[in-house]
Amino acid sequence: MGRNAIFVVLLLGIMIVQVTVVNRLPLPGQAAPDLVLLAVVGYALARGAAAGAVMGFAAGLVSDLLPPAAHLFGHNALVFCLIGFMAGRAVESQPGAGPLVALVCAVIGPVVALVTGALVGDPRTAVSMLTTVLPQSMVYNLLAAPPVVWMVRRIVRGPEPRLIQVPRSALRSRG
Repeated sequence: MGRNAIFVVLLLGIMIVQVTVVNRLPLPGQAAPDLVLLAVVGYALARGAAAGAVMGFAAGLVSDLLPPAAHLFGHNALVFCLIGFMAGRAVESQPGAGPLVALVCAVIGPVVALVTGALVGDPRTAVSMLTTVLPQSMVYNLLAAPPVVWMVRRIVRGPEPRLIQVPRSALRSRG
């Protein structure tokens, strides 16, 4: 089974955990971390902008179908596609910036969701979202980003090759 197929199975598992466990956790406030968004970020960091956008769109469409579907259909697809593209593009232009890009995308994700929701006329978008739910979502995503993004990147990229240190004395020819 290829790494992309493994990621799709992992993503479906993350979606199920998001809906059945994370969204029901008694966390302070009205928000919860968005594990699907963070998984898309990890995938985009490992595969690049185009793959991140495609996987973000696909994950968003499936996420739009899962309950509680209280938002407009296609909204998550748009948000995850944009975030996946931005994460992949950022790491393509600055390859060493992966951890910083993951944290920035974890914070920007809820902002993009709120702005796009307001642009398409989502009735749930209100001023109270700016003052209560948005900051809580940003903090929860920031806390969940390191382990989720690391796990996804590790699965998608595979183990890092290890360099073997050979002592110089072993390289000298014996004669």
